[in-house]
Amino acid sequence: MRVAFFGTPDFAVPSLRALMGEGFDVVAVVTQPDAPQGRSRSKLIPAPVKIAAEAEDLVVFQPDKPTDPAFLAQLVELKPDIGVVVAYGHILKPALLALPPRGMVNVHPSLLPELRGPAPVEWAIIRGYEKTGVTIMQLDAGMDSGPVLHQLPHQIDPDVTGGELAAHLAEMGAQALIEALALLEQSDPPPAPVPQDHARATLAPKLTRETARIDWTKDAHQIGCLIRGLDPRPGAWSELNGIEIKLFAPKVAAQRPPPRAPGELVSSGDALVIAAGGGTIEISEVQPAGKERMAAKDWLRGAHLRAGAKFS
Repeated sequence: MRVAFFGTPDFAVPSLRALMGEGFDVVAVVTQPDAPQGRSRSKLIPAPVKIAAEAEDLVVFQPDKPTDPAFLAQLVELKPDIGVVVAYGHILKPALLALPPRGMVNVHPSLLPELRGPAPVEWAIIRGYEKTGVTIMQLDAGMDSGPVLHQLPHQIDPDVTGGELAAHLAEMGAQALIEALALLEQSDPPPAPVPQDHARATLAPKLTRETARIDWTKDAHQIGCLIRGLDPRPGAWSELNGIEIKLFAPKVAAQRPPPRAPGELVSSGDALVIAAGGGTIEISEVQPAGKERMAAKDWLRGAHLRAGAKFS
C-alpha cells in the first residue's frame, strides 16, 4: 500500500516509524515549513516529522498550505493509495481528501466523538476524565467528524501529565493505525467505518493564555488537573507580586476548608502550599518568568515568601 503521510510534531513520529517498520511504502511525507526561532527569527527549526523522514531518506514536502497547486500536482504523480494524517496542523480540503483512492485516515488522541479539536490530550486531564484513548477515523471535511475505523481505550493515571499522556497515546495511535490499515488491506470487503454519534460530541478547543491562568477560587482537585494537563506546555500560571510564575508537580490536599483565602500562601518549605477554593495544593516545581523550570525549594531560597503572600 502506497502511503502519503501528513504530520508535524513529536506526536506524529511514532506513526511514521510504525509505517516504515511494517513495510508500508511511504511515498511522501508532508509537514509544516521549518519554524523560525530566536530573537531575530533567523534560525529555522525543522519539525520532528521532517527530521524522522529525512533519516529514512523519504521524500518531504513542506507547502505553506496544502492547497498549493504545484504541491498537489507533485502528490498526484506519486499515486498514493491512501493518506495518513497525524497532527499535521491544517484542515484538508475535499479535493485533497479525495486524491488517494482509499481516501485519508487520521490518528486522533481521544475516543471520538469525545474531545474533537486541537487539544484533546490536555482537556482530558483538565476535565478530570478517567478514560481516553485513540481513534482511527476516515477524514471528511469537518473537524474530527469522520466515521470511525478503529479505537483503542486507555485508562488515565491520576497523576499523569499532558506530556506523559501524549507520549503514551502517540505510541498507542501508531499501533491502532497499523491495525486499521491491516484490516483495510487484508479484508475483502474492507470493514465499513462507523459514523460518529454527533449528538455526543464534545470539544477540546485551542489552549489560550486565559485557559492556562489558575483560578484559585476553584477547588484544589480542579486546579491540580489544570496544572497536570498543561505540563510541560504551555504551563499553568499565576501572578505573585506582579510576576508571572508557572506551577508544576501539584499534590492535592484533603478537600477541607483551607486556612486562608484562595490564592494565599499557607506555608513554604520544600514546596509551596497554596489555598484554593476548597482544600490546598502543594507545588513542587516552578518556572518564574524568564527562568528555567526548577524545584520549588530552590526558588524559595531567594524568594523570601511569607505565609499570606497572594497568588492571583
